Amino acid sequence: MTKTLALIGSGNIGGALARLAVAAGLDVVVSNSRGPETLAGLVAELGEHARAATPAEAARAGDLVVAAVPLIAYPQLPAEALAGKTVIDTMNYYPDRDGQIAELDAGRLTSSALVQQHLAGSRVVKAFNNIDFARLFSSARPVGAPDRSALPIAGDDAAAKAEAGQLLDVLGYDAVDIGTLADSWRSEPGTPVYVQPYFSAQPAKGLSQEEMFRWYIGTPGDQVPAARVKELAEAAVRTSDDN
Repeated sequence: MTKTLALIGSGNIGGALARLAVAAGLDVVVSNSRGPETLAGLVAELGEHARAATPAEAARAGDLVVAAVPLIAYPQLPAEALAGKTVIDTMNYYPDRDGQIAELDAGRLTSSALVQQHLAGSRVVKAFNNIDFARLFSSARPVGAPDRSALPIAGDDAAAKAEAGQLLDVLGYDAVDIGTLADSWRSEPGTPVYVQPYFSAQPAKGLSQEEMFRWYIGTPGDQVPAARVKELAEAAVRTSDDN
């Protein structure tokens, strides 16, 4: 059972997961590329069960490690320190941000398979990549809640997927196994299960940037149960632009 969750990347998704983990009674080690001192505010908010570290220190400290950095930064993940660990990959490929990656553009690999190549000594599981950070935090529900949602996971190692599924359960979500890392494209940007199902409404047209941000933060999440996640993932159709 995970007692210490380490996060490499403490932005929107990483921060939401850290808050959920502390609320669930886990110890948390947060890290980013700018240094532990830049995380003082987050650590103060999280309280006594959290501390900041470098990415390599966090990798060594975590029973389970979450990589929540932009995909372009995946080569900076500390492969040696992560050897033997289960690593949850929350990353998505956005060419406008990450630049063009030929293997992904051609559909030869999924982004998680690319990460697994870098982390050859680790067990990579794709998760938490298909929901935005605001709904990720606000839609978490305890076991047995009638409005509990599910999230897809994918990976090549059955034990690692079971470990990731246990974490999802602790943090407030059911897990739906959608296959191997080669299948993880089914939850990537542009697929039916990506982001939109978790919104309970759509924004009005013509909102200003400030109004759009308020709508985005304030709109409650919609329940997406396991059966619906499975249905949406199976309905995905792969093209080279989906990766």
